[in-house]
Amino acid sequence: MSVLFPVSALASGYVKGDVDENGQVTIADVVSLISYLLTEKWVTDTPAFQSDTIPVGDMSLVMIRIEGGTFTMGAAYDAEAYEWEMPAHEVTLTGYWMSETEVTQQLWQAVMGENPSHFTGDDMRPVESVSWNDCQEFIRRLNEMTGKSFRLPTSAEWEFAARGGIHAGGSRYAGSDIIDEVAWFSANSYALGPNHPDYGTHAVASKKANELGLYDMSGNVHEWCSDWYEEYSDAAQFDPAGAESGTYRVLRGGCWSSEARRCRVSYFNFNQPGNSSATLGLRLVLTIE
Repeated sequence: MSVLFPVSALASGYVKGDVDENGQVTIADVVSLISYLLTEKWVTDTPAFQSDTIPVGDMSLVMIRIEGGTFTMGAAYDAEAYEWEMPAHEVTLTGYWMSETEVTQQLWQAVMGENPSHFTGDDMRPVESVSWNDCQEFIRRLNEMTGKSFRLPTSAEWEFAARGGIHAGGSRYAGSDIIDEVAWFSANSYALGPNHPDYGTHAVASKKANELGLYDMSGNVHEWCSDWYEEYSDAAQFDPAGAESGTYRVLRGGCWSSEARRCRVSYFNFNQPGNSSATLGLRLVLTIE
């Protein structure tokens, strides 16, 4: 088993053994090194996720492999949970790939040739002001460009990934119980007012990732899912894709104007597929071949 030292350790002489950098390795150096290792400031395993990079014109799209597994979807009784998040139920998923970040304005423009977003000025912000129908056209063109079969995630795929998949740590939000660590949401965006520089969306991956290396699964923009909205049941499910028809499509993750309650991993809402606003964006998945 290899040990991967942090950059700070490499710079300070831990790998050389001369911890205090006095020109010789002494007992004091050995004691310091052992102490350093015992504080768990080192990494003993490879990351919990595998990534792949897919060229898209002059750009690249990073996809994270999500290993299949079984999890409890939805919410058990929780003072913050909404009625439609219940009942909690068992879901088993086969594996898939999910984009590391929300689709950026840069990627959208590379595929569509225009930028519908309200909040511009940084192409690494997530694209927004896109309807579910707009997303389908974007995906169709992206698939033509790449020869791949990108699609929107199902709501179950989205929630499993947001929770951290088989590496889930049980966090309330995607990657932390402290929402400000992982999300752009009302308190650090919308509530500041339209004249504040932090009002609105923010560049993707500017907050902490979750256990799978996925960014902005809580906050920034709501993410369209493939499912039609339907009420949960308590029955166990395998690769659920939602109802065959309906009025509303599912949205996940909360957004820059959402209160913390609406950024929890079990929370979802829904909207008509033709609607768009400055809070609505998307993330991509690929089925593992």
